[in-house]
Amino acid sequence: MSDAISSFPKTSARSRERVSFTASDISALAKSLRAAIAAQSDPPSQAQMLNWLAKGAGYQNFQSLRASASVSRSAANAADSAGDAEPRVAELSPAKLRVAEPQPASLSAHAAKALTQFDELGRLHKWPHKFAVQRIAMWGLWMRFDAKKHYTEKEVNSVLKAWHSYGDHVTLRRELVNMQLLARKSDCSEYWKVAQQPSDEVKAFLKALRAQMER
Repeated sequence: MSDAISSFPKTSARSRERVSFTASDISALAKSLRAAIAAQSDPPSQAQMLNWLAKGAGYQNFQSLRASASVSRSAANAADSAGDAEPRVAELSPAKLRVAEPQPASLSAHAAKALTQFDELGRLHKWPHKFAVQRIAMWGLWMRFDAKKHYTEKEVNSVLKAWHSYGDHVTLRRELVNMQLLARKSDCSEYWKVAQQPSDEVKAFLKALRAQMER
């Protein structure tokens, strides 16, 4: 039987979203936390604690846990809307009551996955496997460029190196150009940001990425 841990509120005062958290083995969770805390020389921050708890429950980090919960809520809300009548409050389980609370617009499954590829500092730490996720993740790098500035290739590389952590800025630069998020001269001597209108899916992703960095 699972050991349920109380829900965590988002730290931002702009939202009252709560993320349900369940660990299948509380002993394993305790060992994971003990090891993480023992490796720290200073008291952990709230963000570190959230990430440790999420990892102890089998998620990559807290953002991955929250994204998974967001997708689940979206599916549950869709199922509720399809019903012929509203269920009586007395028939609702505690989990259903949480779903019934007002929630912000949910990320799509691909956008939620793209968000997990970024760390808490907003850096891309992993190249997504799926093309649909790659296409969304690249917008997280596009927003790091100044639309009023023209860049040399070296300057583009510097921006990309600052905003990713796995050492492949060449692929990222090429994909930004392929997606027409960056343009360049034929001799690659000059690059510039292309003005684009993100889709609603991408807008939700960019908003979530900014919020993740502000926690």
